[in-house]
Amino acid sequence: LHSSAFQMKWFIAVFATCALIASGYCASSTVEWCYHQEHCNDTHWDTIDPQYCNGTRQSPINIVSANAQANENLVAFTFSNYGSTTALKSIQNTGHTVKVSLNSGVKVSGGGLSESYDSLQFHLHWGNGSSVPGSEHTVDGKQYPMELHIKLHIVNLKSSYNGNTTQGVADSEGLAALGFFIEVMDGDATGSPASWKTLTSYLNNITNAGRDSANLTSGLTLDSLLEGVDRTKYYRYLGSLTTPSCNEAVVWTVFKEPIKVSKDLIDLFSTKVYFNTSTTSPLMTNVFRSIQTSDLQVTTQATFGNGAVTASLSLMALSLVLMKM
Repeated sequence: LHSSAFQMKWFIAVFATCALIASGYCASSTVEWCYHQEHCNDTHWDTIDPQYCNGTRQSPINIVSANAQANENLVAFTFSNYGSTTALKSIQNTGHTVKVSLNSGVKVSGGGLSESYDSLQFHLHWGNGSSVPGSEHTVDGKQYPMELHIKLHIVNLKSSYNGNTTQGVADSEGLAALGFFIEVMDGDATGSPASWKTLTSYLNNITNAGRDSANLTSGLTLDSLLEGVDRTKYYRYLGSLTTPSCNEAVVWTVFKEPIKVSKDLIDLFSTKVYFNTSTTSPLMTNVFRSIQTSDLQVTTQATFGNGAVTASLSLMALSLVLMKM
């Protein structure tokens, strides 16, 4: 556990700089870090914030689907208030990402999680338009255009901590993150789906970092933004925040099916918002951490296509043969 002095310093830093970007979670570190400048980009995070950023449980990772182990505990989730038209509170350019804050009462349980988690916010990671991918996680080496994380990254803090982020990051499973890949919609469709057209329309109001934010009054729901994704199929592993201070306290869920969004809307993220302001900084592009080298165990649902289940069936078949002999 951290000393009380460190906890207080960390707690103050959270409220001063937290982008809850995660891994999406929290840009909780007091050190200077960035994506776009040579002296502070992610190639230097392990030295500028070494307490966790050079650890052995770092995210994001490349998920090798063939190596994912079957886990019968990875059942369906229960998503509470994901259909609420008042769940999305505000949208902000944090200087590192676009973040949407959520009202209280939005929860996730099930899915092999130890308890119910509060959904605090979501944010996105992207590259440079739909042609230069920028998801943080990859699957079998494939990088998607975005991830809410990106693909929408939905970040949750354990309900039992009553919103105390300091206590949460001290627990090796104190935080949880849901990662949704975002893929380009097939065909030449524009402005689709309608929920994403509405969400991206707010980008015009948050061009500048920090001071620019806007209330979301459109009646958007999380369910509408995640439309088309089978939320019963996912990967699970224990990892970290993907921004400094890279705390190794995150239960990661990465969904297998991507959200489909038209190319024109994906491109808006890299053409509408700036790292600082339109007069002092470049457009916000390539806001993702590189794949980490850690060899972390990934699990997934037990299916007939999974090697572990196939092996079990083979043993059953062998037993039946032996019984007949």
